[in-house]
Amino acid sequence: MSQLSFNDETSRRLESLYRTRDALRRRSLVRAAIAAEPGDRILDVGCGGGFYVAELVDSVGSDGAIVGVDNSAAMLALAAHRCSGHENVEFREGEALALPVSDGTFDVAFCVQVLEYVADATAAIAEMRRALRPGGRVVIWDVDWATVSWHSSDSDRMDRVLAAWDEHLAHRSLPRTLAARMRDAGFRGVTSQGHVFASTDFDAESYGVALIPLIENFASGRGGVSADEAAAWARDQEVLGEGGEYYFSCTQFCFQGTRDD
Repeated sequence: MSQLSFNDETSRRLESLYRTRDALRRRSLVRAAIAAEPGDRILDVGCGGGFYVAELVDSVGSDGAIVGVDNSAAMLALAAHRCSGHENVEFREGEALALPVSDGTFDVAFCVQVLEYVADATAAIAEMRRALRPGGRVVIWDVDWATVSWHSSDSDRMDRVLAAWDEHLAHRSLPRTLAARMRDAGFRGVTSQGHVFASTDFDAESYGVALIPLIENFASGRGGVSADEAAAWARDQEVLGEGGEYYFSCTQFCFQGTRDD
């Protein structure tokens, strides 16, 4: 597996993706699941550029606090800039398997599209449990990439491009085992809800279209996909869009649970 490299170029592409309409929709769904209240202490595992932290800080108020953890210094710099001026926000560099936080200090811990990159996802979930106070809640959001349905004029090339994209994942279909992993890690009352992100319009604000530059860049030179093929794949999606034939769909899942003591 070769994960995405969070250099300046990747960070720029992700920043653009996180501002799209579908990204806003996803953040709205995640915030509703978190249900932040004044005074809450919240832990964002894999905080990236700090979008969630910036949107939650007013909800926790001056009596609450938010800590964001990420392993990318470039993303943490973006997050710190985005949330500057908030004294109750802190960002720390660290890994999901060894969170740089004390035991039992948070009311809510959440991570969005993070655990699909962590080989030992169950251990990462147990780390979030460690960080939570008794009765604290966890919210985990991940994508089942096996649910991707994507039209192409060259199905063989599409299969190879998506197989190359899968190389950046530790788990292609983590949601299938997340409920069991959460229970094994010590959470009770585990629930889940699926959310479909689909479009038949070649709309830059949609999840699938926003992914195209990232996939083209990552797939190039991997899994037998040449740079020219990756570019042709991306261009094919534009052509299909121009002809009214674009189609993309995938399902993402939101899991919730409470620390079992």
